[in-house]
Amino acid sequence: MKIIQNLLRVLITLLVLAAAFYLGDRLWKHYMHAPWTRDGRVQANIINVSADVAGHVVEVLVKDNQLVHKGDVLIKIDDQRYRIALAQAEAVLQSRRTDMAQKKRSAERRSKVDDLVVSGEVRELADTQSQVAAALVQEAQQQVAIAKLNLERTEVRAPVDGYITNLLVHQGDYAQTGHPQLALVDKDSFYIFGYFEETKIPLLRNNDPVSITLMSGGQALQGHIESISRAIADRDNPTSAGMLANVNPTFSWVRLAQRIPVRIHIDNVPDNVLLSAGMTCTIIDNKK
Repeated sequence: MKIIQNLLRVLITLLVLAAAFYLGDRLWKHYMHAPWTRDGRVQANIINVSADVAGHVVEVLVKDNQLVHKGDVLIKIDDQRYRIALAQAEAVLQSRRTDMAQKKRSAERRSKVDDLVVSGEVRELADTQSQVAAALVQEAQQQVAIAKLNLERTEVRAPVDGYITNLLVHQGDYAQTGHPQLALVDKDSFYIFGYFEETKIPLLRNNDPVSITLMSGGQALQGHIESISRAIADRDNPTSAGMLANVNPTFSWVRLAQRIPVRIHIDNVPDNVLLSAGMTCTIIDNKK
């Protein structure tokens, strides 16, 4: 009886050791070879909104972190000088139209007069002056179009649906042409960059389904791999002033696997999940 008990103890011990070895081996392979990473970052397209015309800001119609829609007016710039410029361009256009009409009538009259009264040279000169006047009218029309466009651009509008961020412009500020006034986060452009170890890259394929768990918690998001980056910077091999490879003379015996950026498309974002560019997350490849 005692011998049987001893055999049972040995058998149970061996079974426990075998189970522990099996589980340890599975965990080791999963950690070393399974395509997952805790180094994921939420990204989005950030649009730097700037004024197309210069002038003092007379009104700011948005607040920081506000959701705006495409076409919404964000800020207004003093439009007085642009209205004056438009009126001036329209006056020039009217003047040139009058001049063109007069020269066109003159050219038509000369074309109907006998050659004994008006020479061919005079007739040709009148026709040329009529064409020049028509060209000047076209030039004035373009100036009017530019003046109208500048007047419209005194209202800075949202180019996409998104969230206002880093709002630093205030009423009374002077807006310079092309100088960013605020940043707009495109609400429909959120995606993930997962930084996978290079040892796991061979296990990844485009369109592989992935699950995304934000560090902030909540339900896991679903997505798929869009693309894998083809290059990262080599910090150990910068280019010297002579355009030669500046090779690092030291070498570390312990080499850490490089991390390669993998772009991931988020298939669906539930209404109760808040995404902010810069958030961190865990990404697991769900490919069977």
